[in-house]
Amino acid sequence: MTCNGGESEVEFNPIFVSGMIPKLDWSTLFQAADGLGLLQGSPAELVTDYEKNEDFLCKIHRVLLEVKVLEGCLQCPETGQEFHISRGVPNMLLDEA
Repeated sequence: MTCNGGESEVEFNPIFVSGMIPKLDWSTLFQAADGLGLLQGSPAELVTDYEKNEDFLCKIHRVLLEVKVLEGCLQCPETGQEFHISRGVPNMLLDEA
């Protein structure tokens, strides 16, 4: 199965996506993806049986592997430090100032 959408298409692997979910900060991912309209109909709280929900896993697959941010910034939730993204590449260097 292939999930549609995003900048590039990546073969859907539900086992991989299921394994990635516990490593994510769900509330941060949900907030960012929902703000872009990518998780419509998904719960704000991670459900316990997500491994069995192929529609949910497909949405997470799309967010993690297919959607590319070309311009914008990443913000560290702990420090508030911003890292600008230009042409799809985040500048992760810390400003000495």
